[in-house]
Amino acid sequence: MVGHITANDLKVKGITAIEELVTENDGVVITVRGIEKYVILPIQEYNKLREFELDAAIQESKNEIASGKYFSDSIDEHLKRVLNV
Repeated sequence: MVGHITANDLKVKGITAIEELVTENDGVVITVRGIEKYVILPIQEYNKLREFELDAAIQESKNEIASGKYFSDSIDEHLKRVLNV
């Protein structure tokens, strides 16, 4: 579950409001004029998300290598291809 707090409440209550909501929930959504704008997560949750993101990138690279979608050029050849020189 994710807690919600308005930007105005955050301005008035400060970090205490965030600490209370994060303790009670998995994260906090900050709304500005009724629109969800920002998310605050405990660092452990953030690190898990980053790890999932990196795992997905590694898997994507493995899939591209397996399907032959890669180059084994020299650095100079690679730069020419990338820079369109």
